[in-house]
Amino acid sequence: MQITASMVKELRERTGSGMMECKKALQEANGDIDVAIENMRKSGLAKADKKSGRVAAEGRVVIEISDDGKSAAVVEVNCETDFVSGGDDFLSFVQAVAKTALANRPADVAALSEMTLEGSDESIETVRKEMVARIGENIQLRRFEIVETENGQLGKYMHGNRMGVLVEMEGGNDELIKDIAMHIAASNPMCVSEDDVPAEVLEKEKEILRAQALESGKPADIVEKMLTGRIRKYLAEITLLGQSFVKDPDKTVETLLSDAGAKVNRFVRYEVGEGIEKKQENFADEVMAQVNG
Repeated sequence: MQITASMVKELRERTGSGMMECKKALQEANGDIDVAIENMRKSGLAKADKKSGRVAAEGRVVIEISDDGKSAAVVEVNCETDFVSGGDDFLSFVQAVAKTALANRPADVAALSEMTLEGSDESIETVRKEMVARIGENIQLRRFEIVETENGQLGKYMHGNRMGVLVEMEGGNDELIKDIAMHIAASNPMCVSEDDVPAEVLEKEKEILRAQALESGKPADIVEKMLTGRIRKYLAEITLLGQSFVKDPDKTVETLLSDAGAKVNRFVRYEVGEGIEKKQENFADEVMAQVNG
């Protein structure tokens, strides 16, 4: 059967694939567009599985807050390059994932992946694999978090598309909650207060600081006093309430909140790619390797 330009055009519009790929698929399907689409999807999903092992450390963070302001979803989806992460297609996908998470409150990433994507009749996992096949990069739904509040309000701060902070606060106002979110983005506290610091983290830090203090050769009672002071400083550095407020370093965040009659219950801070080991590319060596065969 003769493959016409209009047939190729229609298949390109329906799949988003390249002209030559569409022409080849139509030839193999004897001109049947629906069969061509099915074959392309099967082939594409197979290619997507092969790309799943490649490092995806770029991407976007999206925060979706409900209309009543009482619940929100924070989502990170990764890809391989900032070129793809900056595209409208990728952004639309991440936004739809966030809306799906907020609407359905899934238990984990696996459960979310099997849910029907907002605005689509296919699952998030199916759409993800189709995007991998079409775009040619590994795309991964990495993590999400759902936050709900009864007596407080939720506020967010987005630093570009790579970092997002969501804050749950009681009291205060919109300006304060945004200031706190911006502070968290800049200062990256581990948790809200000293009570929230994991016991194992604190104990490990005490061991390190005690060993450092003992090297001074001072008596044991002096070492303990040194340790107490250093632990106090450490806790101030890693907790939101103990940190100096970025806009006014003369006061702590705790003082700022107290003056405003406000309280931060929790926060979520996502930064794209944090904790992912990126492959370090040496393009000069790569080019020379190709030149040398």
